Amino acid sequence: MKYLVTGVAGFIGSCVVERLCELGHQVVGIDNINDYYDVSLKEARLKRVEHDCFQFIKIDLADREAIAALFVEHQFDRVVHLAAQAGVRYSIENPMAYADSNLIGHLNILEGSRNTKVKHLVYASSSSVYGLNGKVPFATSDTVDHPVSLYAATKKSNELMAHSYSHLYNIPTTGLRFFTVYGPWGRPDMAPYIFTKKILAGETIDINNNGNMWRDFTYIDDIVEGVIRIADVIPSRDEHWTVDEGTPASSSAPYSVYNIGHGSPINLMKFIEAIESELGIEAKKNFRGMQAGDVYQTYADTQDLFAATGYKPQVGVKEGVAKLVSWYKEFYNK
Repeated sequence: MKYLVTGVAGFIGSCVVERLCELGHQVVGIDNINDYYDVSLKEARLKRVEHDCFQFIKIDLADREAIAALFVEHQFDRVVHLAAQAGVRYSIENPMAYADSNLIGHLNILEGSRNTKVKHLVYASSSSVYGLNGKVPFATSDTVDHPVSLYAATKKSNELMAHSYSHLYNIPTTGLRFFTVYGPWGRPDMAPYIFTKKILAGETIDINNNGNMWRDFTYIDDIVEGVIRIADVIPSRDEHWTVDEGTPASSSAPYSVYNIGHGSPINLMKFIEAIESELGIEAKKNFRGMQAGDVYQTYADTQDLFAATGYKPQVGVKEGVAKLVSWYKEFYNK
């Protein structure tokens, strides 16, 4: 089968490519390799996934003509759309980057999928869409109308845009709300990487909300397994679905949304303790208040995804942190 994977120089995208190639699929991957964080890490990820089955093309999602031509040339069976301008706090500093990548870019992928009749579009949403929701665990049956960052708002918009295309053009779409992904090859702007780097360097780590934070940390291999499995679960029309009685995560259109997370949130201080234990170093800590755009807790209800795919995370925090630290030391020669 022929896949398009967007964001292939990214953390999740590069790992998805690796798995698809192991399974014998043909993969075309795109990325604009921007400098939001260390370009050399992105290049290293690409080098890691060099396979005969993989072709990399440097394209910006916002380039409408280039994206349209890509779809026409390759006639993809499935699309795994992971590219986006990431980061909650950066969306406060540079909102236009999110409009270009997350809104215009997503629309270009939808248009390409429509025009070439892609059999299934799987795309990245985010746990951040739950915003001010207080009920936990977060379930896809919950409304998500109160995001607390522009990044979250763009991800909610992606779900709405996908639904409109599923309804109008019968394109099967599946959105995945990722919950705090970590592990080897991870993003330098995320807490697991930042904590590991700073503790090793003897620098002080900032701890938001005085450590009273909970995150549904999910190891990268578990995320990839969920992505691969859900690609095989193609949503279909349900003529009996109604807005009044149905869940927002499904539709009369071929549309679905799932949470993809570990399903067992960990206190931030416990996660830091796991890193300290693995490094054998006690962190220097600066406790501070809640930061703009942040949320107190993330906690995924993944029952729908488990029912659809049999997906169940296997890697706990102790094992996951050990693999992250081991990779970091090897990659940076620490």
